[in-house]
Amino acid sequence: MFLNSLLANTEDIITYISIGAIALLAVILVVICVTNKKFDTKSIAYAAVCLATSFALSFIKVSPVTYGGSITLASFVPVLIYAYAFGAVRGFIVGLVFGVLNFISGPWFLTPMTFILDYLLAFTMIGLMGFARKFTKSLTANVILGTALVYVARLVMHLFAGMIYFDMGEIFTDLPQTNAFVYSFLYQIIYIVPDAIIA
Repeated sequence: MFLNSLLANTEDIITYISIGAIALLAVILVVICVTNKKFDTKSIAYAAVCLATSFALSFIKVSPVTYGGSITLASFVPVLIYAYAFGAVRGFIVGLVFGVLNFISGPWFLTPMTFILDYLLAFTMIGLMGFARKFTKSLTANVILGTALVYVARLVMHLFAGMIYFDMGEIFTDLPQTNAFVYSFLYQIIYIVPDAIIA
């Protein structure tokens, strides 16, 4: 009975967090668009198209690991293109929105910190692609290096979140907690590396 009430409360908590995240995101976007001249109609329209495409592609996936983590059909590519074309600031915002959308479509978190790491910070790293234009004079090299940078930063965020999961015994109860880093690293590279190669 306690477990059923806990699960019901967890669903309520997820619902409240989702609603709060959407509301906060809407307020942030309105403030940014009103106060920052960089956000014109063109950049907002491109952001919407890239987000919609990325979100749709995120549903075409294979999940080689349980409890989250999946290999998608290049779901990061449209938002990476956006960040590369429109710069880091707009890329960070689009990444944040993409992370919230991913949370709403399939929420899975253990603590507020894992929510921040897995959904907000990991996806916000998409904005790093905005710096890739300055790496070299070669477009191809910049895109490859920028994509690698984004995925390495994403891996780090998921790695820390995974360490929390493994340390608390939430994924596999019989694993020694002292090896949470190793387990999390192995768990994350199973799906992040193939997803990065596809991108």
